[in-house]
Amino acid sequence: MPFVIITAIITGIVSGIFIMPESFLQNTDLLATVALNALLLLIGIEVGSNKNVLRDIKNSGLASIAVPASIIAGSLIGGLVTGIIFGIPHNISLSIASGFGWYSLSGIMLTKLANAQIGTIAFMTNVLREIIAVISIPYIAKYLNHYSAIAPAGATSMDTTLPLISKATSPSVVVVSFINGVLLSSLVPFFVTFFFSI
Repeated sequence: MPFVIITAIITGIVSGIFIMPESFLQNTDLLATVALNALLLLIGIEVGSNKNVLRDIKNSGLASIAVPASIIAGSLIGGLVTGIIFGIPHNISLSIASGFGWYSLSGIMLTKLANAQIGTIAFMTNVLREIIAVISIPYIAKYLNHYSAIAPAGATSMDTTLPLISKATSPSVVVVSFINGVLLSSLVPFFVTFFFSI
């Protein structure tokens, strides 16, 4: 996945500089809006298509709430501290942290809400989070505990990093991982917008 992301970014930069006509570049805002709405539609379909989500939440008990709540708190505190260190306004740093690893959505949203620079920072921050997750999940599961292995994955714990979590942990943790991904993915649009507006 990281290779695909990096390839897409490089291809986009090269296309923007050398290939795409000016008429196309003037409509990138419209294309970004269409892509954003398509992403939101697809995540809604994915959540809605899983008929067992409510049952899985009930069966997983407290962990299905404690794990996402801890990840949200840790992400926001980390974003706030990083913002203070680098002199980034609180609302921007919290908005970036609210991507929870969902780089495509948070990047597009913050490009529209703020500007291309903030959108790019959000995109790259959340791409880096996924890369760190891919590298660290097996070690966290082995040397800390299985539930902690969900933390670096954030919103991606229901899709791209789920196979890694499945391999490194147990079936009960995989259920919590999926629930965590659904909850965090559902909250990203609201959190990014809310924190940006404060």
